Amino acid sequence: MAAFLQWRKFVFFDKDTVKDPVDSGKNVVLPGGISACDSGRGHIIWLMTRSLQLTYFQAYKLRVTHLYQLKQHSILISVGQDEQGINPLVKVWNLDKRDSGNPLCTRIFPAIPGNKPTEVSCLSVHENLNFMAIGFTDGSVVLTKGDITRDRHSKTLTLHEGSSPVTGLAFRQVAKVTHLFVATLERVHCYTLSIKEYPKVELDTHGCALRCSSLADPSQDSQFIVAGDECVYLYQPDERGPCFAFDGHKLLAHWHRGYLFLLIRDAKSPNKTGFGNRESSPSDKQLLTIYDLDNKFIAYSASFDDVIDVVAEWGSFYILTRDGKMFVLQEKDTQTKLEMLFKKNLFVMAINLAKSQHLDSDGLSEIFRQYGDHLYLKGDHDGAIQQYIRTIGKLEPSYVIRKFLDAQRIHNLTAYLQALHRQSLANADHTTLLLNCYTKLKDSSKLEEFIKSSDSEVHFDVEIAIKVLRQAGYHSHAVFLAEKHMHHEWYLKIQLEDLKNYQEGLRYIGRLPFEQAESTMKHYGKTLMLHVPEDTTLLLKGLCTNYHPSGDAPEKDSPERSRVNKANSEEFIPIFANNPRELKAFLEHMIEVDPCSPQGVYDTLLELRLQDWAHEQDPQRKRVLQGEAVSLLRSDNTVFDKALVLCQMHNFKEGVLYLYEKGKLYQQIMHYHMQNEEYGKIVEACKRYGDQEGCLWEQALGYFARKEEDCKAYISEVLHHIDQNNLMPPLLVVQTLAHNSTATLSVIKDYLINKLQRESQQIEDDERKIRQRGFTQEELQQFAKIFQKTKCNMCNSPLELPSVHFLCSHSFHQHCFESYAESEAECPTCTPENRKVMDMLRAQDQKRDLHDHFNRQLRSSNDGFSVVADYFGRGVFNKLTLVTDLPGNKTAGSLEGNLQKDLLIHTKRNC
Repeated sequence: MAAFLQWRKFVFFDKDTVKDPVDSGKNVVLPGGISACDSGRGHIIWLMTRSLQLTYFQAYKLRVTHLYQLKQHSILISVGQDEQGINPLVKVWNLDKRDSGNPLCTRIFPAIPGNKPTEVSCLSVHENLNFMAIGFTDGSVVLTKGDITRDRHSKTLTLHEGSSPVTGLAFRQVAKVTHLFVATLERVHCYTLSIKEYPKVELDTHGCALRCSSLADPSQDSQFIVAGDECVYLYQPDERGPCFAFDGHKLLAHWHRGYLFLLIRDAKSPNKTGFGNRESSPSDKQLLTIYDLDNKFIAYSASFDDVIDVVAEWGSFYILTRDGKMFVLQEKDTQTKLEMLFKKNLFVMAINLAKSQHLDSDGLSEIFRQYGDHLYLKGDHDGAIQQYIRTIGKLEPSYVIRKFLDAQRIHNLTAYLQALHRQSLANADHTTLLLNCYTKLKDSSKLEEFIKSSDSEVHFDVEIAIKVLRQAGYHSHAVFLAEKHMHHEWYLKIQLEDLKNYQEGLRYIGRLPFEQAESTMKHYGKTLMLHVPEDTTLLLKGLCTNYHPSGDAPEKDSPERSRVNKANSEEFIPIFANNPRELKAFLEHMIEVDPCSPQGVYDTLLELRLQDWAHEQDPQRKRVLQGEAVSLLRSDNTVFDKALVLCQMHNFKEGVLYLYEKGKLYQQIMHYHMQNEEYGKIVEACKRYGDQEGCLWEQALGYFARKEEDCKAYISEVLHHIDQNNLMPPLLVVQTLAHNSTATLSVIKDYLINKLQRESQQIEDDERKIRQRGFTQEELQQFAKIFQKTKCNMCNSPLELPSVHFLCSHSFHQHCFESYAESEAECPTCTPENRKVMDMLRAQDQKRDLHDHFNRQLRSSNDGFSVVADYFGRGVFNKLTLVTDLPGNKTAGSLEGNLQKDLLIHTKRNC
């Protein structure tokens, strides 16, 4: 129960006397003898329009006792008498239709319960025009159900009977349920009309006087209001609701637009009792009070003389007094009300009022701000921050933050920033500030609660939060955030750089997707290799073969399983800079599982194996390492130049010789053996590679010739091969061996004898061939040449006369010779070969005189020897003697041509 004296009083209404529209200087004068009035559909007081023009018509012959104007229909229900006695009539009027200038009366029926004459005490009509209830002084209530505007479509029944006069009726419609509240002087009942039996519920054992009950609007859940002398009661259809202690003798109770209007007899006025006779003498003073039940304050209170009724129409409230005056109460606008409350620092009441008036969010936010400022100035910082929190989304956060930046107000600032994050309106700076507040307060529980909240509860910049937590030393919290929100870089940065938890960092990398795991290992691989080399090597092996995250178990046929994720193993070699053992294991694993590994893998592995071989002291182990290195070279996966340099750097003889042989660098093999003075190896190399490169024997002879040691056996063997293959002229051999003081004549005696014998034999053979190939002029004159050819060399048919014979032993039919011969002096068969020789001689002869061009080219060339060799090959330096044919002698011409060919052949051999 709320005490009346605790409610604050305000003047939220402006009171004014209604002026006459015709003569604005005069007040409106109401007609006398008003016994009933109502409002609705733009009319008040039977009948006055908004322009205050009074219209009237005669509804009854004697008097009107009750009026009820529907709000949603132009239907007026009246109760009155047409003749003397107790015989009230109910008339239903349609104000939109006219009958001889008056409203159309659509229905008339007597209001008598059970054929007993009794007076009507109250009247109520449902807005859907399907129910009308009439209360009587004998305690009866008559309910008309159906279309109340017509007799045929409605029926009347007695709903309630009692001994106490009925003082109030009200229909309540919520959804599809219809209730009828019935108030008497002694009881309050409720009937449920939507149920066929019309069940009744007794709500209270005390009632109210006439006109002291009303029905509230939906803001008060459409409760039935009953105003007693001590209290005002509110009723639900099934129980009594709240109660308000408004003391005083109630004369009138109305509910209009969210306000409760109570007309109370002034305490100084004489008390008059009696049912149905609430009229007061002209000297009576009555106090009209307007209550706001929601916000618990009095909106207006004033005294009036003998009020007839209070009606609401056209957005204002009208008060009718018995002396003919009419006052209007116009409600102040919401902003004016709020300013009045602000001046009195009644911010809580202003907030409640704004909410009840459905003020927009901007207006409410301004009230909260002003309330917060008021509390802040009073020193109530806790209360102020609560009001500022309610402004979030409308008020700039910096306005509040600046007020609470003082360290002593850090708790309040923290609360505000928390609310800002809960509403997802915080930016990166707000997140930074909030986390700094937590760290300065050392409130680990709040900090943990903040970062572990779900994304739907709190939204903040995760990366900023991680940075702040890391800087403040809350590494475990930063790690939690980084892992939860999948900020892999920050997680690893904190684990590896701050917490030094290398094993956990490596485990985390193994759970990442392929691309992220690859980039992360390139960044942190050296650090991890330094502290956990074995596990890091194991992870790199998996990353470079067929990687799948450790926490991922895809289906067998899934795309992830079928796709091969393989990193380039060569890119991870620098990670093993200080871990050669792990690097060797990694590289050996790679070439084993992937023979097509990058070139750098093989080159690096070769270098490691050569290093191990060079530093190994155990002969048996050294042989094993040598075999591994050679097998890697033989795999043909290493780069030749790099492998050769590595073998030379480590003085790996087997590898160097293998690569020289692989690259056909036979002279380098010879030089290698020469540098190491391996005489037997030199001769062996000449035997193996002399066929591919004949100069090796010459180089070997020159090498042994420069040696002062006794190398007669090696020189003899080399000379033997040179002699067998005719690789050097004897003069050059003698000149070469002349430099060796140990090489006596006995060393080359056999060589020279054999050489001279072969030369003599060659001369004899050449002379014999010359004799066999042709005849001299004397022989031709002394001896006859016999031609015994039986077939033509052109058509291969038997020879027939006439025929043509040449000294080259070719014979032709005369007609074949004439058909195919290009010249009468040349054999058609030998012509192509002779022409080639003559063309060569002619070309050499043309180029012999190019001395200026030769000198110019020799001076400008970097390699003069190549130029001289080129011209030497062209025959520029040869002295050539041509043997021409004897004129007019065909036989001699052929012989000269053959001699000329032999001269050319010998000339080339001598060159």
